[in-house]
Amino acid sequence: MQDVVEKKVRLDSSTLAYFERNTHLKSKGPTLLFVHATGFHARVWDKIINSIGKFHSISIDQRGHGRSEKLRITHWDEVVSDTEQFIEKLELANLIGVGHSMGGHALIGAGATLEKRFKKIIAIDPVIPEPNSFQEQNSALFEDVSNHPIAKRRSEFASVEEMMDRLKDKGSYGIFDPEIFEDYCRYGLLKDEVGPGYNLACPPDIEASVYSSSRTNAKIYDALKRIRFPILIIRAKEREPGKQVMDFSTSPTWRDLANQFKNGREIHFPDNTHFLPMEIPEKIIEILNSEIAEVVTQSSLN
Repeated sequence: MQDVVEKKVRLDSSTLAYFERNTHLKSKGPTLLFVHATGFHARVWDKIINSIGKFHSISIDQRGHGRSEKLRITHWDEVVSDTEQFIEKLELANLIGVGHSMGGHALIGAGATLEKRFKKIIAIDPVIPEPNSFQEQNSALFEDVSNHPIAKRRSEFASVEEMMDRLKDKGSYGIFDPEIFEDYCRYGLLKDEVGPGYNLACPPDIEASVYSSSRTNAKIYDALKRIRFPILIIRAKEREPGKQVMDFSTSPTWRDLANQFKNGREIHFPDNTHFLPMEIPEKIIEILNSEIAEVVTQSSLN
């Protein structure tokens, strides 16, 4: 288990919490930057980070999530801009970015702008769909966030144990690795400021705002062609035609995405869901160890 320190940083339009490990190794190898998916938080990466050896690493709570400032997301350019500003504010370099879902989208957008700061990005089922399915609009599903089904989910729990007991058999939670599921619940709650219980660290209306704005950042397609450093896309099960956007059992990722990069490649898991880091963490750890080792070896030869 690696020591972890919680910190916060003020950006132009948001304050983000982040969790840092092995600061003393910052100049002695790559920095690993982890960015989570919608509705999750930085600590959902704990098992994976603790299994890939000792490197300087940072995991971010995206705006509205975890311990970060509670702001709705109205345009996905905001999560890209947050990631760019975060990297610049902390003067991060030699980065290996690891992002899941919206986190992968954010890192790819940031990588196109801050190319010299990155060595590689591993984007796990990033939300970059086939262009013909994408329209520049403010809402993929519901213009009124309050009408989104996610906005109506339960947000208050008496304890971490109650949250775990309530969710363990619901939806995709049943396939989560037990340790990651516990971390998701344990760090996904904040103590109620006035009552005896806990509230979701990502309030339902904020999570709903992410889905409702998920077709706003068409600039991401311009970013794909600008990135020259290596990009690994890890993609889940193919989505059948006609499936809804919020079908988490399948992949939202364009099947030809890896080919859009000058130095892109793909690993495809045709039998697994969009929640790859939670469902098959051992395989993700194996991939990350290999990808990190490649960067370390290349750096030693230069």
